[in-house]
Amino acid sequence: MSFSKARVRIAFIITEDWFFVSHFLPMLRAAKELGLDVVVITRVGRHAHIIEGLGARVIPLDIERGHLGFLSIGSSIGQIAQTLRRERIDLIHCIALRCVVTGGLAATLAGVKGRILAVTGGGLLAADRSAKAAFARFALRNLFRAIRGRGKNHFLFENTTDPDTFGLDVEDAGVTVLGGAGVDPDHYQPLPPPSGDDLKLAMVGRMVWSKGADLAVKAVSMARERGHEVSLSLFGLPDPSNPRSLSVETLRAWSELSGVKWRGSTNDVREVWAQHDLCCMPTRGGEGLPRSILEAAACGRAILTTNVPGCRDFVRGGKEGWLVPVDDAETLAGQICALALDKPSIVSAGAKARERVVQGFTEAHVVEEVQDVYRDVCNAIGRPL
Repeated sequence: MSFSKARVRIAFIITEDWFFVSHFLPMLRAAKELGLDVVVITRVGRHAHIIEGLGARVIPLDIERGHLGFLSIGSSIGQIAQTLRRERIDLIHCIALRCVVTGGLAATLAGVKGRILAVTGGGLLAADRSAKAAFARFALRNLFRAIRGRGKNHFLFENTTDPDTFGLDVEDAGVTVLGGAGVDPDHYQPLPPPSGDDLKLAMVGRMVWSKGADLAVKAVSMARERGHEVSLSLFGLPDPSNPRSLSVETLRAWSELSGVKWRGSTNDVREVWAQHDLCCMPTRGGEGLPRSILEAAACGRAILTTNVPGCRDFVRGGKEGWLVPVDDAETLAGQICALALDKPSIVSAGAKARERVVQGFTEAHVVEEVQDVYRDVCNAIGRPL
């Protein structure tokens, strides 16, 4: 009698099920196409059924992103380690900083040698310039060194700057820079520009301080004061788990300003870009590569963003859009005023942005690169695919 070899078991570790669904389903498909047995360890909200519908099993994780104390992090590590042992996991794929740290340390406790550690940006720690944040970044670099010294690790980044930020080199073996999470260019088709002579900007993302919505509001207000017909729509919700989330009261107050409207969440971002000329993302940093930029670009919209890692990896100034300094509403307003007088340049940059997505930032590109990583890690731990 012959026995078939047990399938390699991979566990994705991520804080929120909605975050996995919104950004990382291509990673799940990459694993399934290779024949891996997939579980997703996450805090369960309203999206677990979508993950399970794609053939993975969801295991609830009692975690809160806003709780960063030692007891909370220690509890997360213990929970994850116990799950990894029980499920007999061969390799883990940890997504975002907190899970890279907790999942990496849990894997050490559980004896899991295969580790894919995906850094999706530095988040608030990278955007915050305080001494407290600087110390936290120093501590993270040392944690990364400790994690890297155990097992077979492969780090995934979304821009070329973050490896150095965390004490690695983009040329190192075991370091891969992906084009973000990738987008489907067949789903996000190029759209004709909206009608009208006025300039319509939209910002799509979580309504948190680091994304810079306040800068967009201030810049658009300044441009209107200078006589330009420009407007700004904000799409997204506050994030209670983020310590610097914007309040509903603040967003509603902005909606009372001339030319500014907070529109809450959207079910289909394609409808947003059908009605707006330009993607505005004046982030203060901490990005990997914002998916909202890729979605807008795939729809043929030019990008107005800040000169920070991730954003500048995609937007080459004057080609796919324009880069302005961080935390500089005056310069942002000046660029908006210039574009209000030159809408043809926006259309041209939008076409180039779409082309750039198709050339290297699609889901297909990401899936191919991630599958190569899975094969490499599995070979290294003696479980070749």
